[in-house]
Amino acid sequence: MNILFITADQWRGECLSCLGHPVIKTPHLDHLANQGVTFTQHYAQATPCAPSRTSLHTGMYLQNHRCVLNGTPVDRRFTNWAIEIKKKGYISSLFGYTDSAMDPRGLSPNDARLSHYSEPLQGIDSFTPIHKDVSLLWIEYLKERGYTLPNKLWDCYGETKAGIEWEHGGDVPLPLAISSSDHETSVMVDACMDWIKAQNQSWITHLSLLRPHPPFVAPEPYNSMYDPSTLDDIVRKPTIEEESQQHPYLECQLNAKKYGAIVEKYRASDNTQEIRRKKASYYGLMTEVDDQLGRLFDFLKQNGQWDNTLIIFTSDHGEQMGDHWLTGKLGYFDPSYHIPLIIRDPRQESKPMQGKMIDAFTENIDIMPTMLEFVDLSIPSQCDGYSLMPFLTSAQTPDYWRNEVHWEFDFRDWFDPYLEKHLNIAPHQCTLNVIRDNHYKYVHFTALPPLLFDVKNDPHEFINLANDPQYQLVALQYAQKMLSWRMNHDDPGLTETFLSDSGPVTRRSH
Repeated sequence: MNILFITADQWRGECLSCLGHPVIKTPHLDHLANQGVTFTQHYAQATPCAPSRTSLHTGMYLQNHRCVLNGTPVDRRFTNWAIEIKKKGYISSLFGYTDSAMDPRGLSPNDARLSHYSEPLQGIDSFTPIHKDVSLLWIEYLKERGYTLPNKLWDCYGETKAGIEWEHGGDVPLPLAISSSDHETSVMVDACMDWIKAQNQSWITHLSLLRPHPPFVAPEPYNSMYDPSTLDDIVRKPTIEEESQQHPYLECQLNAKKYGAIVEKYRASDNTQEIRRKKASYYGLMTEVDDQLGRLFDFLKQNGQWDNTLIIFTSDHGEQMGDHWLTGKLGYFDPSYHIPLIIRDPRQESKPMQGKMIDAFTENIDIMPTMLEFVDLSIPSQCDGYSLMPFLTSAQTPDYWRNEVHWEFDFRDWFDPYLEKHLNIAPHQCTLNVIRDNHYKYVHFTALPPLLFDVKNDPHEFINLANDPQYQLVALQYAQKMLSWRMNHDDPGLTETFLSDSGPVTRRSH
């Protein structure tokens, strides 16, 4: 059996047509869902990319792996799915990136790997090199095809063809200057297929696609696939001033320039037409990814590997896309953390679950345990997550399963600490934790007031009930749940191992 592990960057959880999205079309992922299991309440455990992906690859909550920012080193004592799966003789590969930063301890200060966070996940056998956040494989491909490259290679993702942008009177959002057939998404899928074709033993590959991550510029014909004027409304208060009243943290992010920020990276444009154009391109990039995955799925079928390959599709985090006057991924609102998850298990015992949708709370820390159980490997004590394999063979939710979802966000910024200065908090106090179930959502800040939302009746999280006397007991109950969760998920270290007369014995606590 093989494993194809696919991530698409910054993909909101509702953006699949099989989930009833009113606009977006994802026929190939719908096909995967029809033959697999879709998890409708799946969440990331952190943002931005590196903290989230560290949780994804290690099965650990941020409170334990402590990769809090892009560029924070990952402690080398932690294992991951790539290291573990070698124990079964699997060959592994990476097409894309894992946003991994090397642990500097024991390395020469001149080691080139300490100047970026684009190292592949430790344990990967082969990978596509990254330089300044751009795939060198793609850059060489573009050079061979005669493209004139910009001085800043990242601009390859955002340079448009000449014309008038939609919000300024253009007919459609301007397309990417690079054609879809030459886009990085297509090149990575081609490389992945070539690698799979060359394998003669069991394999696992991580196809880590950048899109639909910004810049939100889609190549033709995907730029014109969705009419910006017909898209769903932006979920936010009428004015930034009204939105800002919800919480000091939110107020500071929405008014970052006012408080001396070097870059105001999270405030969405005041121009709703610009946001609609970006959303149209965001959806277009998603459909492009879907089409490229359709090619990959067809390849697996044609090469006789469709029915012996576990396929996992998910994302690292979501995107605010103007909701609550925010852009990017941050904070505590659901759109930044709710993400898709589809798993197709080819085994005969999973046939009864084909096409099913699971509404139990699942988390990205569950992915590593799932892959390890699939190949009959034990799950390391470090993993905070659970294997999802029981859901692939039965509609019955296990008795031990979680009743809520959890995530964390660390908003310290070593280079632009305007939040720390304005809110008068230390770097280690720039943290929030979230516990959310189907009725309430509680947000706890280390050194700022908490938040409480009735997400059952206020799904867009507009009304903070934390200071409402009628909800004081609810807030207390959820604060206690939060404390219990953190206690239950403290770094286990060696607590699950006992030195007996016959040597070390290990028993997992869940």
